[in-house]
Amino acid sequence: MLITNVMRILEKQGIRFTSKEYEYDENDLSGVHAAEALGMPPEQVFKTLVARGDKQPYCVFVIPVAEELDLKKCASVSGNKRVELIHVKELLPLTGYLRGGCSPIGMKKKLPTYLDETALLFDVISISAGQRGVQVCVSPNDLTDLIQAKTGDLIRF
Repeated sequence: MLITNVMRILEKQGIRFTSKEYEYDENDLSGVHAAEALGMPPEQVFKTLVARGDKQPYCVFVIPVAEELDLKKCASVSGNKRVELIHVKELLPLTGYLRGGCSPIGMKKKLPTYLDETALLFDVISISAGQRGVQVCVSPNDLTDLIQAKTGDLIRF
């Protein structure tokens, strides 16, 4: 069984989690594909997106995989006037993670992180374990405490 840095951090902090591996498709790195492969509802599987703000250089937003980020809501929640998603080529140098394997846990730098409030509706949510094809299932409250995330309404309806 594969052990990722995310799993090591969770273990070191004494946070209970389970891990799941799935076959990922290089041509479809979508979170919806991951949810289907895991046999989980897409509203319970979360993706990690990184944005640049006009006041904060970078912010991290964690939202359900089938949803779209509402940039105006994200700007408001993060104290910016506007935010925009970073280009995929910036992701690895900034976070240490590849697209399709970005986790809010264990990034190179501690960035302000915001978790969509719908996560709190579940006992457990799934997030990337820091590698494509690997997820960890963790309590949203434990995750929020660990990464010092703020919760809010981040998705477009």
